[in-house]
Amino acid sequence: MRNLTRRFGTFVAVNDVSFDIRAGEIWGFLGPNGAGKSTTIRMLCGVLAPTSGSAQVLGYDVASDPESVKLRIGYMAQGSSLWSDLTVEEHLSLTAGLFGLWGAARRDAVDEWMTRAGLTERRRDLIGSLAGGFRKRVALACALVHHPQMIFLDEPTSGVDPVSRREFWDIIVALADGGTTVMVTTHYLDEAEHCNQLAFLYGGKIVARGSPESLKHAPGSGMTLELMAADNIGVLDTLEALPYVKNATLYGSALHVTVEDEVHALELQRFCAERDLNVRSCVPITPSLEDVFAGLVKAA
Repeated sequence: MRNLTRRFGTFVAVNDVSFDIRAGEIWGFLGPNGAGKSTTIRMLCGVLAPTSGSAQVLGYDVASDPESVKLRIGYMAQGSSLWSDLTVEEHLSLTAGLFGLWGAARRDAVDEWMTRAGLTERRRDLIGSLAGGFRKRVALACALVHHPQMIFLDEPTSGVDPVSRREFWDIIVALADGGTTVMVTTHYLDEAEHCNQLAFLYGGKIVARGSPESLKHAPGSGMTLELMAADNIGVLDTLEALPYVKNATLYGSALHVTVEDEVHALELQRFCAERDLNVRSCVPITPSLEDVFAGLVKAA
């Protein structure tokens, strides 16, 4: 992508975005709702024309040759794109046929992905009768049944139970290990740890990019401390008011607080010790991706 931009009237949904994705990478795209993630993916899939800028997917220009892009990729949209009056097997067979698979090759591909997506026992169930998690499994299988060179997954595990989420990611990692390139958006930051590269999108612009580890240790990101207190909410309100606290959030049964540097970390520890806040511990930690994301959004 080079300076890719998409406007809807006066609203700029994607603003001058540039990046490269290498073959075989799992490339994570993160950002709050309305940041421009889905719009970017739709442009890269040849579904939506860019307003300006350019992009190539697998060597094909998304603006001048979108059909060549579509034939070589898999796309799992955020919303349902399934026909409710088809069975699971019929839907996979139809999708495989649309991508040029026929005869034994189509039957083999359908059987493979019904097995890999855990759909074999549901093969004759109507799509409309399936629970949301199984509909996601069908959508994932349809995106992969024709063995695409690159797949775009827009929040593939939204609304999926934890066991299915792990199974989905087992499939995604196995595909990347086999050379398939993956671009995925997710709101589950624990899932983002599986990605080789991440980009944080905010207001249509990339505000940070790198591997999960490099983002956690980026220069200027500050120091993060974990606090355990009897009243986390009360302590959170107090600490957020401190001028040297960059970001403070609840994290499970603890608080994660980010400050500028080690000097301010010591100052925070002294503050907690001197005040009657009933803080049981206050220790430096490696920030989570959730900490990084919250800090980036606040700064942006």
